[in-house]
Amino acid sequence: MIEYVKAWLELKTDTRAVTALEYGLIAALIAAVIVTAVSQLGTSLSSKFTTIGGQI
Repeated sequence: MIEYVKAWLELKTDTRAVTALEYGLIAALIAAVIVTAVSQLGTSLSSKFTTIGGQI
């Protein structure tokens, strides 16, 4: 029983998983911003090339 209490106390003070989760959330947020930016840029470029192609 004492071993379980020791293991629980060690896990209680371990913050590695929390740090990994925070880095994962930051990476997901950055990826979402990049996907949104590229999507908007692609739509804008597509309309520009369509306009230029129509003028040629």
